[in-house]
Amino acid sequence: MPRFSHFRFFPHLLFIFLLAASGSALSAPPPVLAAKSWVLIDHATNQTLASNDADSRIEPDSLTKLMTAYLTFSAIKSKKITENQEAMVSVAAWKQTGPRMFIEPRKPVAVSDLLRGVIVQSGNDACVALAELLGETEEKFAAMMNREAKRLGMKNTHFVNSNGQSDPRHYSTARDIAILADAIIRDFPEHYRLYAIKSFTYNNITQQNRNRLLFIDPTIDGMKTGQAKDDNYYMVSSAVRGPRRLVAVVLGASSDNARVQESLKLLNYGFQSHDMMRIYAANQSLSQFRVWKGAENVVDAGFAQDLVISLPKGKANKIEPVLESLQPVFAPIRKGDEIGTLTLTVDGKPYGSFPVVALVDVPPAGFFGRMKDDILLWFKNL
Repeated sequence: MPRFSHFRFFPHLLFIFLLAASGSALSAPPPVLAAKSWVLIDHATNQTLASNDADSRIEPDSLTKLMTAYLTFSAIKSKKITENQEAMVSVAAWKQTGPRMFIEPRKPVAVSDLLRGVIVQSGNDACVALAELLGETEEKFAAMMNREAKRLGMKNTHFVNSNGQSDPRHYSTARDIAILADAIIRDFPEHYRLYAIKSFTYNNITQQNRNRLLFIDPTIDGMKTGQAKDDNYYMVSSAVRGPRRLVAVVLGASSDNARVQESLKLLNYGFQSHDMMRIYAANQSLSQFRVWKGAENVVDAGFAQDLVISLPKGKANKIEPVLESLQPVFAPIRKGDEIGTLTLTVDGKPYGSFPVVALVDVPPAGFFGRMKDDILLWFKNL
């Protein structure tokens, strides 16, 4: 049974720098929004900065189209399709109701245009055309959507169509939608720019992006709106201010104006109340862990990438790190192997745990070195 050894430590490079002025005042409490559920996450750190009822199921309506776009981006990246490739429009796609791109049956449309039809115009018809291109049928495409949702960690989501048409078996949550939106930004930055386009013309019909935040705040560059039954207005938004990007999901506002204002309120809270801090640099040795049966007796432990966190203002001097080493650690060890955990507390409360990895390779010891450690371990476990 593995054992953990843990200890408090304060290496001299702790809190290397602040990426925003920390301020001296305590952080403001999260806002109360005129909406049913919401969540705010920091893109760089993947931390939730504020939430309310984030795991409550809703019918996602047009927010579904985030997954349709994600799968299309993935197919382009894997070279299954190209942006210049043309998709034939079926009668089923052409007959879609609700917001449309106004594609025509049996008339081919470039994938790049269909993506703009989905993202800028929120076209239900464009979604079905892409679904049929990638999955042959919308039913098969929905199965692809559900597999991808599971892979991304969207635990309370199930899709039955590509465009969000109402169905009791079609549901998601604010938290899951935030995971999906964040994944689009992270995995496909070259395609995410489409979400900032303010209008698109197809078939001589120009339609404006329904995301009014694009026209109000220049720091906002995406992403999607929706309107479910019973006048529940949705908005997913993302903004970059300085070095930070935040992603906000607001569900169940009472109007278009309300979802705009409440989304701005949530984003403003995140930027004003938290700082982004680099706690440790990549490849910085936090400690040396004992290695058994290795050519070396110790291995440097740290992080393969910079450890960056979002922290409430005024809390920089309230962080306490506890490093846990998974023992016994046996060779061979490859650089990047997980060998421990760093837990951070703020004001004595858990704030996050992060895997610690080996910073170098440790090959196995020779026969006599392994035998010596076998004897030492035998006495150690008596």
